[in-house]
Amino acid sequence: MNQKDLKRYKKMLEDSKASLLESAKKTLVEESSFDTDDLPDEIDLASSEYAQSMVFRLRDREKFLLQKIEKALVRIEDGTFGVCERCEEDISPKRLEARPVTTLCIRCKEEQEKKEKSYG
Repeated sequence: MNQKDLKRYKKMLEDSKASLLESAKKTLVEESSFDTDDLPDEIDLASSEYAQSMVFRLRDREKFLLQKIEKALVRIEDGTFGVCERCEEDISPKRLEARPVTTLCIRCKEEQEKKEKSYG
């Protein structure tokens, strides 16, 4: 993979990382606290707690994605970005464009998903 492509993927990853971090900051400031005195009854309180729980669940997924982004940035630095971890073939540019955090080529990913399906 040439340096121009690596720079482009690195920028994509860094932009995604910045967006996730900004979203997390917003959650801490705006969505992580609510005043129970503002909620007149138990139903409003339950609804608000449910919404807050959903936000935290989404943030947990974003934390996992952030870890994948960090690992992809490390792979760019050590020269292994764009190489399948399983078969060591190059990952197609289309796949990297769609999912720059991927570590598997499409063939290996499909095999992995088939195995996961068979375990049910």
